[in-house]
Amino acid sequence: MLPDDRRAKAPARRFRPVDEGEHTMSRRIRMPVLGIVLSLLWCGLAASASPKSEIKGAAILDHPCGKVSVRQMGFVHAGRFDDANLLSTAEMQGKWKAMPAKDREMMTGMMKEMSQTDEQYAKDVAAGGVLAVDRQSATLTVQKKQQDANGSSTSTMTQNFRIDGDQCLVSR
Repeated sequence: MLPDDRRAKAPARRFRPVDEGEHTMSRRIRMPVLGIVLSLLWCGLAASASPKSEIKGAAILDHPCGKVSVRQMGFVHAGRFDDANLLSTAEMQGKWKAMPAKDREMMTGMMKEMSQTDEQYAKDVAAGGVLAVDRQSATLTVQKKQQDANGSSTSTMTQNFRIDGDQCLVSR
């Protein structure tokens, strides 16, 4: 144990008496600055935690989702709906199988009528496609502008995907 006189002096060496007037101004400045700095750090970490990317034009055709989209369009156009359905998620396949046969027949007729060949669709993707990829999901948007004697029009097709490693499946 320390003698009584040394014990009494020890706290004086470790702690300096605080003058309230001296630190009041610096606290008023430091606290908001600290809050701003922490907010900026938090925003930076949140932005880096969610890597989003956008692929445009012909580069989409090299991405697994672009390849699946073109293959599915080709299968639909050829009337190979079972093959096209295999390129979708298990959830989508289940919904398709649960649909009444009459509804499936109507849907397949509409899809085939509205579909394009895989070659034509690939050209449209290269000309006006944007693939937004966000971790395990992606959305392909293809805009096609047409002009004829009556004027011009724009059609937009959107397709959602689920990504699992190198595999990309249509999710809606």
